[in-house]
Amino acid sequence: MPNWGQVLTEIQGTRFENPLDTVRRKYLRVMHEYTKRNIIAYYSGFLQKNNTGGAIDDNDKNALMQAVHGLDKSKGLDLILHTPGGNTAATESIVNYLRSIFGLNIRAFIPQIAMSAGTMIALSCKEIVMGKQSNIGPIDPQFGGMSCAGVIEEFDNAVESIKNDPASAPLWQIIISKYHPTFLGDCQKAIAWSNSMVIDWLSSNMLRDRENPDEDARRIVEKLGSHKETFTHSKHLHFDDCVSLGIKVVSLESFESKKIKGCEDLQDCVLTIHHTYMHTFSNSAAIKIVENHMGSAMIMNVASVNS
Repeated sequence: MPNWGQVLTEIQGTRFENPLDTVRRKYLRVMHEYTKRNIIAYYSGFLQKNNTGGAIDDNDKNALMQAVHGLDKSKGLDLILHTPGGNTAATESIVNYLRSIFGLNIRAFIPQIAMSAGTMIALSCKEIVMGKQSNIGPIDPQFGGMSCAGVIEEFDNAVESIKNDPASAPLWQIIISKYHPTFLGDCQKAIAWSNSMVIDWLSSNMLRDRENPDEDARRIVEKLGSHKETFTHSKHLHFDDCVSLGIKVVSLESFESKKIKGCEDLQDCVLTIHHTYMHTFSNSAAIKIVENHMGSAMIMNVASVNS
């Protein structure tokens, strides 16, 4: 497998109009040769750009529409995800769109990180392919950087504390007054919406062959959406964590060895693709890229995202 440095050397030695684009697309084509399936990379530069932009939003639907155009829909989709998450409504719309095109024949590949709404997209797929270095995260909704479950937990603590010690009411009044009147209800609705959405996706696809798919889906969502279980929205869940939760995950290292164009196996290919995107974000203004194996891409730059 070309490592980080070797990928950089290849980029520097490429004499085409844009070497970053050329090398990325080369390895997307290699992955297509391995899987014989459609490949779409859905990548955010949030790590390189210090969390400035790059979150999932409604504009990503346009990018995915462009990436889907011209593909043989009968071959299914391998979606390579690297994202911090983003807007719940946009996430729901994206999943519905991809399912309308590819049905339930979608696999999620996570080379490094797919958090929050990125985890939700992965859970909508028929299986998630993860390596030893891969992570997903909790799916509890956030409002303005605040955990909805955390807000409800704090409010419940206030009620219990005042019940046991009425003298504590003035202190809690100061704390609770930072929330606007409808905020608690909005948090409860956001949690119910997010949970019902993911339960439906899991039970209708990834878990549909199980004896009790709805029950298994609720158990997974209860764990991933619980502020008490995960402690923080940024918690990283690894392959073994996913197995213990009952999520259908496949080891990236388990695929059959088949050398194609310098890559020893599918693991080599996927990680090489990941390196190419990391180099692109480090050496360009790109903040988000949605791209297929045929070279069709929408690249969003920091300036356009922030303007």
